[in-house]
This record gives sequence, C-alpha cells and structure tokens, in this order.
Amino acid sequence: MNRPAAVEIAYECMRFLITHNPTNATLNKFTEELKKFEVNTLVRVCDATYDKAPVEKEGIQVLVRVDTQAHFYAE
Repeated sequence: MNRPAAVEIAYECMRFLITHNPTNATLNKFTEELKKFEVNTLVRVCDATYDKAPVEKEGIQVLVRVDTQAHFYAE
C-alpha cells in the first residue's frame, strides 16, 4: 500500500513531522524516514500498530498520548 509522504512543519524552534501510522511490516522503512529527518522523539496519537522497541533501539524516544488534555507519557 502506498502511503502519503511525510510532511515537516517548522514553528519557531520546533519541528514536527506528520506521518502515517506504520505497521511492523513497514517499520524499517518508517524508522529510516525518521532518521532522515533527525527525529529524536516520536509521539503516538493513534492506537499502536507496531512494536516500539526497534524505534527506541535507533535512539528515538516513543511517547504516547493517553488522555484528552494533550499530556504525553513514556510507555
């Protein structure tokens, strides 16, 4: 399945990368895309569809949005 390209948004000193929700089958390509954009923190806002361990192994922190007040937590 073709996915839309990642979109980078810059605001003041912050950068956001909007992406699709990967699966375990597409995780290697997804992680390479994150590294290309020098991502160091990934925020999940959807249900988990992949194992976060390979992402964290690449040095990318994974946070999860778990409430409606926009608080983020490390799993």
